[in-house]
Formats: sequence, C-alpha cells, structure tokens
Amino acid sequence: MAEGAARLSLVVALLVLGLKTLAYGLTGSVALLSDALESLVNVAAALAALLALRVARKPPDQNHPFGHTKAEYFSAVLEGVLVVVAALLIAKEALPRLLHPVPLEGLGPGLGVSLLATLLNGLLAYHLLEEGRRHRSPALIADGHHVLSDVLTSTGVLLGVGLSGLTGLWVLDPLLALLVAGNILLIGFRLVRHSVGGLMDEGLPPEEVEQIRAFLQERIRGRALEVHDLKTRRAGPRTFLEFHLVVPGKTPVAEAHRLCDELERALAEAFPGLVITIHVEPESERKRV
Repeated sequence: MAEGAARLSLVVALLVLGLKTLAYGLTGSVALLSDALESLVNVAAALAALLALRVARKPPDQNHPFGHTKAEYFSAVLEGVLVVVAALLIAKEALPRLLHPVPLEGLGPGLGVSLLATLLNGLLAYHLLEEGRRHRSPALIADGHHVLSDVLTSTGVLLGVGLSGLTGLWVLDPLLALLVAGNILLIGFRLVRHSVGGLMDEGLPPEEVEQIRAFLQERIRGRALEVHDLKTRRAGPRTFLEFHLVVPGKTPVAEAHRLCDELERALAEAFPGLVITIHVEPESERKRV
C-alpha cells in the first residue's frame, strides 16, 4: 500500500536524521552537517508525501469529479522547494569553513554512525522506488529519488571526510559540503520541474502516446476508420486519455458503443492507470491522417 510506504519513509527519515546529527556532533564536520540537513528535508518531505497520499486516495466528489490525485504533485513541489532551502543552508555553513578550515575530531565513531544511516537510506530508497512504480505514485517516486540522491551524496561525504582525516587537508570538508549543496540544488529544481508539469496537465511523452496510437490502430482494424485528436494528461497515478473514434456512417449506435467498451477494457489492461474518454464520430469527420 502506497500510504504504508510513506509511513515507513517518515519513520526511517527520523531515525536517519538522529544518526546523522549524532555523526555531526561527534566530528564537527560541516560536510556531515550538510548530510544531516538534507535528512531534515527528508523528514519534512516524507510527512508531506504521507498527507498528500491520504488526500489523493479520496474518491471523486461533487467539487472534484476527476478525483484528488493531483494532491501528490503538491507534495513533490514542496519537497523540491525544501531541497533548495537545504542547499542554501549548507552553503551558508560551509563558506566560512572554506576560508578558515577547522581540524575534525572523533572521525572513527562519527563516520561509523553516518555509514549506518546511509545503509538504512539505501534500503529505504529501493523500497520507495519499487512501491512508487507499482502504485504509479509521483509522491513516492519523488521521495525515493530524493532519498537515493541522499545515499549517493552521503557516500561521497563519507569518503571525502575520511580522506581529509587521513591527509590532514581539512579544507576538503567544506568543499564537500558545497558539492553536496550543488547536487541537491539540481535535484530540487528537477523535482519542481516534474511536478509543475503534472499540475499544468502535461501529457505523456511522445513515444508513449505513439504506443497508445499504434495499439488503437491495431484494435480498430476492420471495425472503425481511424482515431484522431488523441490527447493525454497526467494526474498523479492516473493518466487521462481522450480521442475521437471515426466509424462508418451506417454503424448502429449499439455496435459503436460495444466497440468503445472493448477498446476501454483493452487499453486499461495494456496501459494501467488510464482513464479513457472516447468521442464517436461518423465517417464524414474522417481526417485521413
């Protein structure tokens, strides 16, 4: 269940935040602090995803006849904004250290605690991405990609901080923090871009639209004349599809209706998550494209 994955994400995010904060407290490393700040964003994002999923699962009502699935995009937008804020906070902490490097202490225990947190995050990222794809949930997929980026940056931070301890090049610590900030800033912009596209009724990629078109052409062969004006739009785990189906002018209404029902069932089976609207037209409306 998508909501169960979101609850797990929140619990693990809180645990990882505690571990990374402990790692920073043991070492005083600004790079590990940057890692902890990103985990703070994970907690807020996991909470937002959980709330959004609860709203999104509500059935259609009088005020929302198409459902509430777009609520998930608000969660993903919020997560992107929080990531950007975290990047700015990291840069604020790292820049003074870049000019005045500070030796680090307690690296052994601190890096061990941080490694444990990174392993937990890795398992969580895998679980969120799997559940997000299974439930076609933008909120879970965004959360999973964010956690995965946290794993990658944490790994880099661990290696870099360890190297600075071995070499005594303490300036590596703030440099790593700034690299982490730049990386999560990029991730934040990507998250916002994807989610805004969903809120603006962005359609499926052209290659997916062509797959649907080819599927329909194969299914209507010998029974209808053409499909045109095919449009799609995303809404969380659902994708709304509409198109015009041109049938021979003497086709009985009952036969045209039966063909529409068959197409809807076939499309729903081949492309899960589709909500389909078909407009039947007579032969005179044929575009011959």
